[in-house]
Amino acid sequence: MTTRRTLDWIAVHSAGLALGLMFALPVVFVLLTAVMSDSQAFTADLWPREWHWGNFLEVFEAAPLLRYLGNSLLYSLLATAGMLLSSVPAAYALAKLRWRGRQAAFLLVVGAMLLPPQVVAVPLYDAWSSLGLTGTLWPLVVPYFLFDAFSVFLLRQFMLTIPQSYVDAARVDGCTEFQALLRVVVPMARPGIAATALFCFLYTWNDYFGPLLYTSEVPEQWTLSLALSSFKSLHQVQWNLAMAVTLLVMLPAIVLFAFAQRSFVRGVTFTGVKG
Repeated sequence: MTTRRTLDWIAVHSAGLALGLMFALPVVFVLLTAVMSDSQAFTADLWPREWHWGNFLEVFEAAPLLRYLGNSLLYSLLATAGMLLSSVPAAYALAKLRWRGRQAAFLLVVGAMLLPPQVVAVPLYDAWSSLGLTGTLWPLVVPYFLFDAFSVFLLRQFMLTIPQSYVDAARVDGCTEFQALLRVVVPMARPGIAATALFCFLYTWNDYFGPLLYTSEVPEQWTLSLALSSFKSLHQVQWNLAMAVTLLVMLPAIVLFAFAQRSFVRGVTFTGVKG
């Protein structure tokens, strides 16, 4: 019976196991290459003859990764905080308030989602250049304090799943709209907020185009994604070190997703319940 149950479990989860293995193999390949010697990294060997864990320390001597790590954390954390401060009230207004032009405003949000970022890259760069802020992280962070269409859309969809009766009861008890948002909607929308924050953090953490556009000429302001590309071009002969840096860049995102996986899945699931 135990063997049959095991086989049944494997049969039911075979697709998930296959997908998990498919996504895990590249990470395993990166890890194995990262601990190889410089000479073996060029061979067809898939398993290290000797384990060179010192490669992870050597990359910190080859490049100022701690500075790039600080820039990436500053960019991602400030952008995520700004996104929450601007998107949560906007999503609440679109989901729970009744006002003229609400549907038109929501269509504008959807339209902003469909606009490719490359279309507005030139005028935005010209505006930030006239303010003298190019070469810094401010052009990347400040827009998240103003508007992020995808986050507003995602949070609005989640807030639609919260019964309107809770908000009406808070109003009857004397709460203002701001109090109803903070005391009623935000606690109930934590899975959606966590999922949206995780989306924003991972996007900014892996963002390459923005740092390349605004900070490419100032190495002190580089993020890890931009530094990784430059590291590979400077140390392209040493694939073991390049893979070690790649794994170090991936590690924070993997750890964050592992801890926030439950809230992330719940948030993504409930955002599609109501339209």
